[in-house]
Amino acid sequence: MNNNRRDFLKLSGLAALGGSAKWEIKDLATSMQVEQGKQVFNMSGYAAPKIETVRIGFIGLGNRGSGAITRVNRIDGVKTVAVCDIRKEKTAAALNALGKMGIQPIVYGEKEEAWKAMCDRPDIDLIYIATPWHLHTPMAVYAMKQGKHVAVEVPAATTLEECWQLVETSEKTKKHCMMLENCCYDFFELLTLNMARQGYFGEIIHAEGAYLHDLLDHNFTQSTYYQSWRLKENLRNGNLYPTHGLGPICQLLDINRGDQMDYLVSTSTNDFSMHARAVELAAKDPFYQQFTNKSFRGNMNTTTIRTVKGKTMMVQHDVSTSRPYSRIHLLSGTKGMAVKYPDAKISDHHHNWISAAEMAELEKKYAPPIVAKIGELAKQIGGHGGMDFMMDWRLIDCLRNGLPLDQNVYDAATWSAVGPLSEMSVKNRSRSMNVPDFTRGSWKSNTPVDITLAQGGSTGVKAQK
Repeated sequence: MNNNRRDFLKLSGLAALGGSAKWEIKDLATSMQVEQGKQVFNMSGYAAPKIETVRIGFIGLGNRGSGAITRVNRIDGVKTVAVCDIRKEKTAAALNALGKMGIQPIVYGEKEEAWKAMCDRPDIDLIYIATPWHLHTPMAVYAMKQGKHVAVEVPAATTLEECWQLVETSEKTKKHCMMLENCCYDFFELLTLNMARQGYFGEIIHAEGAYLHDLLDHNFTQSTYYQSWRLKENLRNGNLYPTHGLGPICQLLDINRGDQMDYLVSTSTNDFSMHARAVELAAKDPFYQQFTNKSFRGNMNTTTIRTVKGKTMMVQHDVSTSRPYSRIHLLSGTKGMAVKYPDAKISDHHHNWISAAEMAELEKKYAPPIVAKIGELAKQIGGHGGMDFMMDWRLIDCLRNGLPLDQNVYDAATWSAVGPLSEMSVKNRSRSMNVPDFTRGSWKSNTPVDITLAQGGSTGVKAQK
């Protein structure tokens, strides 16, 4: 073992574990080795050549993809060239939905790797990926190598090695890799980001996010997720789905663009519901017997992150206990704070929350430009109350105008990396884990996300047929 690797493992709290932690050491050593290299090309702030008509291929037409194909095709300057899913019923449903819009894409499917043939097409500019998590990175990497920009559902990667694959491929090919973190485009999140940019909260010192969503029944229903892929993901123990809560607060704290995650600590409870549900169902259905001898993730995971500049973040994940939905979205600054769930509230540094009338005035005064431009229309078109459509519209508008994307490959990698790093920390008694710098130091000079619409904003929206 060389000195650099030994020092890195010591700092990560794993040196004393020896052979009992082979997979953690391999991932952490890999992250260090790549991090020592130089950045090939800085994708933060990169403006790819303008694409007047963005030609798209969609992979995955299930829970997320089926909504995306109709939303995206409401945007001007878009052409759906092809769609792909291994299930005939999904491609048939997509053809039916697009047919009503006068769109007739080429269909790829049936074979496991039919998506590769679609990515090979020279008449596609953007591959839009909405498949099970373990396919996200392989599909994104292949598509970029075939000269395509990529929009990939969350999380973009499930291992540190995959995070580095995305970064290295995007830099080498100069193709965008945007993780489709729709929560960055929710209305209150955009409002607080705009207010923070204008100094309303003072210096933000702490932020919180979460994904607290009772999916126990969904995960154990065989028809919800193809081949029960999401249930199988829950055999890993950590924060498996960090980005919905994490993305918006990373933008608030300018992570990768002025500050950087330094290290994290993660703790999980035991599992008090998933294994019990598997045993209960296995008594009636032999399909679930494969899960009765498995260990599921702890119900609640809490991960705390410290940044290089001394800010902190807390991120939670619980999808298997009975509780109301929440992403928390809390920020605390030197002059005020905000929190979204269960109600959206703002404090202006006094001991009380501002009144409803004052909140309405703030919403007018600090209305983000994207909300002022298409917010009401986005609510009509839909997708989680409109945030999905604003995300899709912004992506297409940036590509058409040759602008940097709001979310780049470093965001995809950093936000996704919290997943495997939390697993490592949980497995090793909540030891501190260093967070790799996927920007290789360029975070010090990268500029914050532009939310002004000073450039672009020219893309129209088609009327409903």
